[in-house]
Amino acid sequence: MPRQVFLFDPPERFVAGTVGQPGERTFYLQASGGGRVVSVALEKGQVRLLAERLAELVATVRRTTGATADAAEDTAPLDVPVEEEFRVGSLGLAWDPEDEVCVIEAMAVGDDPEAEPLTDDDDAPDALRVRLDLGTAQAFVTRALRVVAAGRPPCPLCGLPLDPVGHVCPRQNGHRR
Repeated sequence: MPRQVFLFDPPERFVAGTVGQPGERTFYLQASGGGRVVSVALEKGQVRLLAERLAELVATVRRTTGATADAAEDTAPLDVPVEEEFRVGSLGLAWDPEDEVCVIEAMAVGDDPEAEPLTDDDDAPDALRVRLDLGTAQAFVTRALRVVAAGRPPCPLCGLPLDPVGHVCPRQNGHRR
């Protein structure tokens, strides 16, 4: 089957969100525009890393170009129904200086571990690709970091998530904290 690239240039909406209760949440990137909605599932750590790297990219571009652009944070829930197109295996991030946009690509888990994000290779796994102005990218970062932080608090000793009844802490020799 040929590769599908879900391109949003620009999206009407691009957000990170979750479905489920803390400790059992599924994380999604969701892009919408032109009457279509695409949702891809990924890990909490991938959302955090994408937000952190995108924040660094936005800060670097603003510092080197003097560009300023703001957008309001999107606090609405994910569009429903949330139908997963694929599970994300790798993420790509780039700056397009010609169009002055951030390019984000979430690529599906695939059979080829050598597949490069942000490529137009027909043999690469399916991908969600969005192109965001700086203000929209910053708004995405703000929301994504808030979504990640909204989960279970970390254990002060080991950093693992605490359940409502505590957890078996490796730093406490397996005793409950």
